[in-house]
Amino acid sequence: MSAPPVPEAFGNYALGDFVELVAPAAISWWPQTIGWLWLGVALGIVAVHLGWRYLRRWYRNRYRREAAARLLRLAGSAEGTVAVADINRLLKLAALVAFSRELVARLSGQEWVDFLNRQCATPPFAPEQGRLLALAAYTGGNTDAPGGRQLLAASLAWLREHRNPLDD
Repeated sequence: MSAPPVPEAFGNYALGDFVELVAPAAISWWPQTIGWLWLGVALGIVAVHLGWRYLRRWYRNRYRREAAARLLRLAGSAEGTVAVADINRLLKLAALVAFSRELVARLSGQEWVDFLNRQCATPPFAPEQGRLLALAAYTGGNTDAPGGRQLLAASLAWLREHRNPLDD
């Protein structure tokens, strides 16, 4: 069986002469003026500059990350006591990287502790920790667990917070 024939006026007869509108061409997202191109180039230069500064700062601060990892390894290996001379040695190595050799190498005793405290906005080493660090080279002693943890925390704070003249 077949469908009946379709009449001549089928559907809405008012739309018989209707012509569908053609959509305009899509608008390009590319900048149309030279100003946007210049702005894009300027933003690209700023992004590259900021990225370079971030990478340079990250690379210059690798001594902080290495010293902090060594301090934590030293804290993990100690069984109840912490060798103050080892902490002092790590702090001296980090200071030699951050500051000039002429400034750091000659320091010892209370001068050394004062130098460390001056490099931070808030001094990390309390007077009893300063005495431990000042005498560590001469006594080579160890400290008990609570004193060692406080000295390690102060040393890590110094590594994190000291002002490095190269970062400016």
